[in-house]
Amino acid sequence: MLEEMIIAGFGGQGVMSMGQLIAYAGMLEGKGVSWLPSYGPEQRGGTANCAVVVSDEPVGSPVVTRPSTAIILNNPSFDKFEPCVRPGGLLIVNSSLVTKTSGREDIEMIEISATDMANDLGNSRVANMILLGAFLEQTKVVSEGAVIESLKKVLGEEKQHLIEVNKLALKKGAAFVGGRMVV
Repeated sequence: MLEEMIIAGFGGQGVMSMGQLIAYAGMLEGKGVSWLPSYGPEQRGGTANCAVVVSDEPVGSPVVTRPSTAIILNNPSFDKFEPCVRPGGLLIVNSSLVTKTSGREDIEMIEISATDMANDLGNSRVANMILLGAFLEQTKVVSEGAVIESLKKVLGEEKQHLIEVNKLALKKGAAFVGGRMVV
């Protein structure tokens, strides 16, 4: 198994934390991982993306130029990374914020209104976790349990109270892809 992904959006949307969660979860499961962040001029509000590689083998390079998956949270990132997804790959888009759609027939595209769903949960900042839940359900690259365990490290001591809403967001994203309803 080799999953090479790009996660991209604006700073402050949780792009980096999504990548970290996948990488930490992979480490917990004994997989080879890499996480390579890239920031625009401002950390919050500027463009941000990260490359994540998860493999059953040691990872040779953290650089991802033809991702098997791209998770996109804004229009500029769609423009930049949609053409890069390799044929047969997966494109997951926050359709609450991304107004574009792919005309490609050689990739699978999942459009999920993650920001709207997060607002329904009462916390717009968990839109990234809804997208992550959809990705995990679709690919099974790491387990939801390992991601939840990794949340403790990524959120830190002062934000442990946010674990429950993040878990619910993961489940909502997974349910969207799996066709199940979560209340």
